[in-house]
Amino acid sequence: MSAAIDGTSAGAVDGATDALMPAAFFGHGNPMNALEVNRYTTAWRAFGVAVPRPRAILVVSAHWYINATAVTAMPRPRTIHDFYGFPQSLFEVQYPAPGLPELAAEVSDVVHPTWVGADVDSWGIDHGTWSVLVHAFPDASIPVVQLSINADKPLDYHLELGAKLAPLRRRGVLVMASGNVVHNLGGMDWALADDGYDWAQRFDEDAKARMLSDPTELATLDAHRDFRHAVPTPDHFIPALYLAGLAGASEAADTDVLVDGYAYGSLSMTAYTLGLSCPRAGDETGSPQPQPPAGLPPDASNI
Repeated sequence: MSAAIDGTSAGAVDGATDALMPAAFFGHGNPMNALEVNRYTTAWRAFGVAVPRPRAILVVSAHWYINATAVTAMPRPRTIHDFYGFPQSLFEVQYPAPGLPELAAEVSDVVHPTWVGADVDSWGIDHGTWSVLVHAFPDASIPVVQLSINADKPLDYHLELGAKLAPLRRRGVLVMASGNVVHNLGGMDWALADDGYDWAQRFDEDAKARMLSDPTELATLDAHRDFRHAVPTPDHFIPALYLAGLAGASEAADTDVLVDGYAYGSLSMTAYTLGLSCPRAGDETGSPQPQPPAGLPPDASNI
């Protein structure tokens, strides 16, 4: 944790409108999706076309998993290539979106009394964020701010924090979360490029039923019989709780599936929207899931 992460000052924020910005959760999967055209990336692009242009994008990414709650507050966040063993072409991807330092104070204001630090130099835009945004908003002109996942907090904390972010939707902020509802790197089988194990499908389908009917129930999935296999570590599951919290705080919890499917047996690629009608991508669209880096074990690739 950088010493440059300080407490932000809360204050009144102008700019509330009658328009309600949508929100979304993306199953981002393999970082190579940033370079691919497949039914998932096609759906991400369709989302970017359908959503009203936001003032800023606030992203909760599985890959900023630290021991504090913080937001990026630098004017020019760097593109972080937080993985290894992939082709050079992936390391050459840049997403030069501006930041929006004043959004740190807005986030602190709406979630008060929860403490939120302002990170001015330690993080940036990680691949959980830019691998989706290069498709959804390829011109990188919309300011991007990331909100960390506090690894020390229980699932209910993240659900409640997601709900507290709801006022930002009336301030032109698109809240996005990026992870995978099912994410077990140790169980991956590269031969199952577009398939999921029975336990992965059971868990994902039960999560889907809750997200579409009573989103706040998503936080109770830690009692599910397949939770230990589907969520061996909570970092990729937790982002979905932020969308569930937002949906629970909405008068019309109109969640919908943007695209769904499985990758390598033990990843769920399901993506959800809140407050947005967007065409579903067909199964026939584009190429299959990207192949792994040569010779690299899946659990060593940080996907």
